[in-house]
Amino acid sequence: MIIQLCGLSGAGKTTIATHVQRKAAAHGIPVEIIDGDDYRKALCKDLGFSKEDRCENIRRLGFVASKLSAHGVICIISAINPYEMLRKELATKYKQVRTVFVDCAIEALLKRDTKGLYKRALLPDGHPDKLHNLTGINDPFETPVAPDLHLHTHLKNVDACVNELWGLIKSAVQLTARHYARM
Repeated sequence: MIIQLCGLSGAGKTTIATHVQRKAAAHGIPVEIIDGDDYRKALCKDLGFSKEDRCENIRRLGFVASKLSAHGVICIISAINPYEMLRKELATKYKQVRTVFVDCAIEALLKRDTKGLYKRALLPDGHPDKLHNLTGINDPFETPVAPDLHLHTHLKNVDACVNELWGLIKSAVQLTARHYARM
């Protein structure tokens, strides 16, 4: 199974993924987090932030996830993943892909601003520290049309969001187990 989390920077994707990974480990279920920030430092360090590079980044993350998933590891891709066509591409190309929209109101993201990105993106034009390609501010983010799960991290606490995602994973794992039991 591949879970593709998508949402703006600071929405809580990696936090939720990490908590779900711990919960899964307690149940003996292997979960690997494929974190967009981590993979940009290694496997994807040659990529920038153009639309083409963002798409290639997600394709690479999806490929890694598919290899691990084929060996029974549940993979959670934690990346902004801003384009609907690319989310659909992964869901079509690989088996058992679920899309989870980690949604957070811009007002809450501005308050959190864990990486200082929103502050930089909102600097006046011409400022030397201005960030020109922050998804959701001055670069597009396409809201998922029909996500398998929609988490509102500005309305619910981490535990509630983790429990919702864990429920999605458990139901998929149970369905798969029933499928194999019939064979």
